Amino acid sequence: MDINFEKVRNYLLDMHYIICHEEENTGVFVVSSEDDGINNLVIGCADPILIMEQHLFDLKKDSSEVFKALLMKNRDIVHGAFVLDESGEKVIFRDTLQIENLDRNELEGSLNSLSLLLSEYSDEIISFSKN
Repeated sequence: MDINFEKVRNYLLDMHYIICHEEENTGVFVVSSEDDGINNLVIGCADPILIMEQHLFDLKKDSSEVFKALLMKNRDIVHGAFVLDESGEKVIFRDTLQIENLDRNELEGSLNSLSLLLSEYSDEIISFSKN
């Protein structure tokens, strides 16, 4: 087993995340934690970085108000940021970390940042998803 893949896997299990899917040959995990509001978070081990992406909602239409609110909220997010996918239709939380020296605290900090964002900003996210 790839050492970085195994390291990330062990951290996730140690933090009690449910690994819904894992593919060592592509370095991908899909994880969930109901308690943290995280569902189908995709984690990719793409040496030299670890990429985390959580789909949050689909944009129904371009809205400068939504984009402005998301960019302003990015300033408050401790780790990660709101991004758009290649189509410009999906809003995603994305974070990247260096994988070579990754420790549990770093990974946990990023996951906690997402969880905090989801709990504090959930009403706005739900509202944006309806527009």
